[in-house]
Amino acid sequence: MTTNNRHVVPNPKGGWDVVKPGASRSSSHQPTQKEATDRARTIVRNNGGGEVRIHGRDGRIRDSDTVAPGNDPASSRDIK
Repeated sequence: MTTNNRHVVPNPKGGWDVVKPGASRSSSHQPTQKEATDRARTIVRNNGGGEVRIHGRDGRIRDSDTVAPGNDPASSRDIK
């Protein structure tokens, strides 16, 4: 299983980026940290769950969030 992580980092030109580790460009750019964090959670949830690491303006990780998968094929509502 591959890891599905995203980092929310400040963009030097303004706003906040959602970045997948090892990627050459951002997955998303948002004007606020909250919007970028929400977008990162959505991306991770839609891709099977993982970690969202939120960085401060100084670049250091200030918070982390584990996101559960959004499309669980074995969901309890599907079991009959």
